[in-house]
Amino acid sequence: MTNVITLVGHSAAPISPQGTRLGAPTDPIQLHADAHNALAMALHYLRQPQANVPGAARKAVQALAALRSLDGLSAALAKSGAC
Repeated sequence: MTNVITLVGHSAAPISPQGTRLGAPTDPIQLHADAHNALAMALHYLRQPQANVPGAARKAVQALAALRSLDGLSAALAKSGAC
């Protein structure tokens, strides 16, 4: 018979209070730059003679994610009274 040790409340990766992924930027300037760069790449993909629509769509989704993170960050700052 083997001894089994159970770990209560153990998770593989800790989650921050805002629910952001580990390594995700929390600087508003960086999030704005990420959104801007992703949209610029999406436009670049669409302006090519053979438009890369799937690539442009992926970049547009990345830009939207950065904007949503920026919105969530600003809402959290407003809620805490830091603004």
